[in-house]
Amino acid sequence: MNEDSLDKILGGKLRIFQKKRGYRFSLDSFLLAYFVSLKSKGKALDLGTGNGIIPLLLAAHYPHVAWVGLEIQEEMARLARKSIELNGLQDRIEVVTGDARKIEEIFPARAFDIVTCNPPYRRVNSGRINPDQEKAIARHEIVGSLSHFLRAAKYLLKPGGRFFTIYPAERLAELIYQFRLHGTEPKTMELVFSDEDSVAEFVLVEGRAGSREELTIKPPLFIYNRNKKYTEKMNDIFNALAGDD
Repeated sequence: MNEDSLDKILGGKLRIFQKKRGYRFSLDSFLLAYFVSLKSKGKALDLGTGNGIIPLLLAAHYPHVAWVGLEIQEEMARLARKSIELNGLQDRIEVVTGDARKIEEIFPARAFDIVTCNPPYRRVNSGRINPDQEKAIARHEIVGSLSHFLRAAKYLLKPGGRFFTIYPAERLAELIYQFRLHGTEPKTMELVFSDEDSVAEFVLVEGRAGSREELTIKPPLFIYNRNKKYTEKMNDIFNALAGDD
């Protein structure tokens, strides 16, 4: 039986339910949460929210931002709702079960200021698909691809609204192509490296609906130092997310 586990993160300031053997969030969720910039008020949506890790990480910092998480897997949505209740964030986060490919049936157009997404990274025909359904759907483009999520974001965002995502650096060319195909202009980009001797692993991108062509590339982010410990920057990110900055 695949039981739930209750994990403490950010020094115990946040508790989250996950499956012991199913899909579990990873470091890229923290990287995306760090990259997202929110105004003091507004309405934000996390597409493919999984166990709700992105809204959970950000809700405490932005008490006047209303979050909605959209998740296609009911079991993942159940875990997200459990974590939201456990952390006392019911008034800030709502989880809706639904398919981003049918976004018009779920939400009205132009209802959100911000859309975030940590999409599946792997094509269906690339590599072995995990037999665990939760892991397979989270990692492979089985029930949704970057293109589907960008189409949904274009429909959901208010004029000038912003879309934040994280994607493999090796698929950067495709990411930019898909952004522009769906009327979203890349505005800010940050490359993430495992360490100073590695090639880029992820790219963090902010896009804006209907914006002009102008891209800011931030300094690179290194996860580990030469001693295989988290860099000072990564520790600053964890502290900021924990509210210790």
